[in-house]
Amino acid sequence: MFDNYLLKTSLLTSLALIAFAANSVLCRLALGNGIIDASSFTGIRLLSGAVALFVILSIKGGIKGSNKGSSSKGSWTASFTLFLYAITFSYAYLSLDTGTGALILFGSVQITMIMLSLISGTRLHLIEWSGVIIAFTGFIYLILPNITTPSINGFILMTVSGISWGIYTLKGRGSKNPLMDTTYNFLRTIPFVALLAVFTMQNMNYSSEGIVLALISGAITSGVGYTIWYIVLGSLSSTQAAVIQLSVPVIAAIGGVIFVSEVITVRLIISTCIVLSGILMVVLGKYYFTKNKNIE
Repeated sequence: MFDNYLLKTSLLTSLALIAFAANSVLCRLALGNGIIDASSFTGIRLLSGAVALFVILSIKGGIKGSNKGSSSKGSWTASFTLFLYAITFSYAYLSLDTGTGALILFGSVQITMIMLSLISGTRLHLIEWSGVIIAFTGFIYLILPNITTPSINGFILMTVSGISWGIYTLKGRGSKNPLMDTTYNFLRTIPFVALLAVFTMQNMNYSSEGIVLALISGAITSGVGYTIWYIVLGSLSSTQAAVIQLSVPVIAAIGGVIFVSEVITVRLIISTCIVLSGILMVVLGKYYFTKNKNIE
């Protein structure tokens, strides 16, 4: 039973992380090539995610259940942080390169989630702290060649994006119905998207290719991916959830090797081993100390 539970958690976690990596690639393809503006990409991304999840929830009969007084309907706080993460992420990458953006994003996610976890009373053991440091070192080693001095605006926007995503993730740890919560979180972003459209209408610039990328990003890698993430968060500690996300750039790099015929470098192999070692220390460290505590 435990093995099946662990296997399911590992599989779903891997799917969520792959979705994050794919989402990052889609965003860079759309915004980096200038085939759609940041506002339009974000709006289409969130709206398509809301529509896709609403359809899935309707097919599963969740809409009827939600009308019977179910309290599992996300929250305005989660929805706002989701919107804030998406819009600042899009605009930040207009002035940041991939490596620098990833460092700022995941650095701020790490700090936000671990600090809030410590404030709430969680205490990390030495092996967990060591795992965090090792995983982050491997992450920096991977992106080090691509790091440049960031623009002030880009730095601020990506920091806000990371903080927002960290809060959104922590809000999901108590989710009782991940699909319904994620659906309502996306639906509640619609007023923010409408307001964004009003202020940026004159600067909108989009193409059919940009729209397709935004639709895929919203419906699949964001909508479905974030639902899966909310499902697995109940099985992870805040620290585990924070550290595991450091594997996203590694997965994206491996994806580049598989799908874009990029070369496997020694740096990629070494950083992958370091990041995975750090994640393993955090995951096993938490399990070990929890098990010992229960025995005592």
